[in-house]
Amino acid sequence: MADIDFPDDLINMETAAWEAAQRGELTAGQAADVQAAITAFAKEAGLDRYTVEMELKRLVRHPEAEGD
Repeated sequence: MADIDFPDDLINMETAAWEAAQRGELTAGQAADVQAAITAFAKEAGLDRYTVEMELKRLVRHPEAEGD
């Protein structure tokens, strides 16, 4: 997988959204904010948004795979 240096604020946003989703409390606004942040980061970094989103979700949801 890609080796992307995510900023802490983006990781924190995705973590909060994932935790809210797990509790059944994720709002459309929160999801939209995360998507906007992912899109902005990907554009600034010159990366594909889908790759950025996939890697960010893997990092947050499966941190044990980080050493792979």
